[in-house]
Amino acid sequence: MMHADLIDQEDLRERLNAIGLAIPSGASAEQACAQAVSGLSPDRAVALRRVVEELLGGSATLLPAVREAVSRTLLPALVPKPK
Repeated sequence: MMHADLIDQEDLRERLNAIGLAIPSGASAEQACAQAVSGLSPDRAVALRRVVEELLGGSATLLPAVREAVSRTLLPALVPKPK
């Protein structure tokens, strides 16, 4: 019997909380990502980028709502702005 590692909205919230973001319990993946990019500082952007790299590069499976929220909200916010 195989067990897959799944990342759900609660796992996402816990990872965001671990880097100092105050994401409330029960927040949807979309709400958590929107709050994570609100007022994003350079230091926090580096930490958030690491979380996104771990989520997308790891062996765990992101549930569709989490993958969509990361793709729609976090990835665009972390793209460096041209100067």
